Amino acid sequence: MTVYSFWPLLFGAIAVLWLVAGVRLLLGMAKVPRLVSVAPLPDADCPFISILVAARDEAGGLRQAIPSLLAQDYPNYEVIVVNDRSRDATPQILEEFARQHQNLKVLQVSELPKGWLGKSHALTEAYKQAGGDWLAFTDADVHLAPDLLRRAMALVQEKRWDHLSVLYFLELAGLWEKAIASFWFLWAILRMEPWRVSNPKSRRYSGSGAFQLLGSSAYEAIGTHQFLAMETAEDFKLGKLAKQAGFHSGVALSDELVRVRWYKGLPGVVRGFTKNAFGACRYRLYILALYLSLLLVFHVLPYLALGVASGMVRAWAAITVLVVLFLRLRTDPYYRVSPFYAFTHPLAAILFLYLMLRSAFVILRQRGLVWRDTFYPLDQLRKGSV
Repeated sequence: MTVYSFWPLLFGAIAVLWLVAGVRLLLGMAKVPRLVSVAPLPDADCPFISILVAARDEAGGLRQAIPSLLAQDYPNYEVIVVNDRSRDATPQILEEFARQHQNLKVLQVSELPKGWLGKSHALTEAYKQAGGDWLAFTDADVHLAPDLLRRAMALVQEKRWDHLSVLYFLELAGLWEKAIASFWFLWAILRMEPWRVSNPKSRRYSGSGAFQLLGSSAYEAIGTHQFLAMETAEDFKLGKLAKQAGFHSGVALSDELVRVRWYKGLPGVVRGFTKNAFGACRYRLYILALYLSLLLVFHVLPYLALGVASGMVRAWAAITVLVVLFLRLRTDPYYRVSPFYAFTHPLAAILFLYLMLRSAFVILRQRGLVWRDTFYPLDQLRKGSV
């Protein structure tokens, strides 16, 4: 094979793979149920649900988020929030709400045991006090619509699922947040293929930090968060454990029934991805190298070729760019992002590549992760990766 035939074949393969992935995405996402289309469950069919939350230094958002948990139009539920070693006004705010709401329990964690990440430990402590037949895991900065529990519970009963995770709505502000988040959503959908999660024969799985439901018996069977003690992506990997254990899992679109304010500004995005990006590679350089190669080949190279190449290479690159543009125009509306941001795709891909490299560099240099004033050694993170 000569160099003159290599490049057309490479870019032809890229274009074909994008076309196949695009068709799969469009057909697949049409099968993912939307919670807004699910009829709320009547009172008689509502099992007892425990909502479990870990909170550390969340004073800035608790006064807005906690009321949405306590205002659920659901007849039979409790909210358990664990104050995980907060140094701000989090415990005072939680106690204030607890005095006014009988279905809110507040637990205090003053020390983190060795071999645990804070969030996994806090959720384990919350579960020890939970009485629900079902467990709803959410974060302390998430806003839930009043009818969310009724609709989510109706869906799992209809589908006979043991586990449900939601694709939640991100509240975004500014160019950098919108550019990176909309790129990340397409990347995540292509990688996760949420429409395949409910297929028992598929290895695809999903978990959501913003909101996921899991039967308490299933949670006990998979070993609770003790098996995720040192997993930074414990929310996502909870779905993996459920799927691997043979429980029926599924994904739903929440639209705006579950809302989260994303990382604030470019500095917030950098901090958040520094924690999570290398962890998504299981702290392994060869996995990082694979992801970086995929980013370059499929999300950056076609745009470069469109500008500098000619002939068949440019033609294949143009087809690829048009497919990506079309998919962005179909997926960006999930976050109500302007169509303009579809044109930021290669820039966002380069930024995403930088964020992954930075995450690996920082964690390898420190030989561990510093998150919320706690240091977690790299060897423990690798051993605890699920």
